[in-house]
Amino acid sequence: MDAPTRPVAVVTGGTRGIGLGVVRDLGRTHHVVVGGRSQSGVDAVVAGLPSAAGFVADLGDCGPGGSLERALERLVPTLPRVDVLVHSAGVLRSGTVAEVSTADWLESMTVNVVAVAAVTRALLPALRAAGGTVVAVNSGSGLTASADQGPYCASKFALRALTDSLRDEERSHGVRVTSLHPGRVDTDMQHELVEHEGARYDAAAYLDVDTVVAAVRTAVDAPAGASVDSLSVRPRGGPTTPR
Repeated sequence: MDAPTRPVAVVTGGTRGIGLGVVRDLGRTHHVVVGGRSQSGVDAVVAGLPSAAGFVADLGDCGPGGSLERALERLVPTLPRVDVLVHSAGVLRSGTVAEVSTADWLESMTVNVVAVAAVTRALLPALRAAGGTVVAVNSGSGLTASADQGPYCASKFALRALTDSLRDEERSHGVRVTSLHPGRVDTDMQHELVEHEGARYDAAAYLDVDTVVAAVRTAVDAPAGASVDSLSVRPRGGPTTPR
């Protein structure tokens, strides 16, 4: 099926972890625009999909004239409609308030919140044209904060506020907005967190990526008259703190 005849999905963080799982799943039914920081990484994913294109940007550089703004200026004219926008990119910055640097706070808020707003704003006309769905992959940390995770939790609480506002603003335009809150997921980010905690990694205690992908599909495939506003997915009997 050629790209123009497929619904269009844009996925940030689409080269690894949850984002890569979402890209591969949506690639069965959608033309997927794969977002990532590395041209080679994006190209490798795009090459394995039946209908896809790349979107390369550093989400940490989203000020005027920055990497993200330049990438969006190239991307937006190519997308008259966007049926699905999945925000999966994110960074994990851990530590206590006493020890975390200002730079880590800024990076956490920039990538996990500001870049999400910037990408969404740029694609809103195309989302409205399609009556599209926005899915923000948040975290259990967007619902409950914990010690030693201030920068990450703060950014995820802010992301939840952003999606709540966006949902109310865009209902009248026919755009659905889902805030997805997975518990801990077996990804590279989880390895990073467990290493920071000094704990033993036990993949069996975490959600697998396919479970989170299925939750994204629940939101995307909901009947046209319904909106999955918020969805929390937890490991059965496993840790309930950040993914």
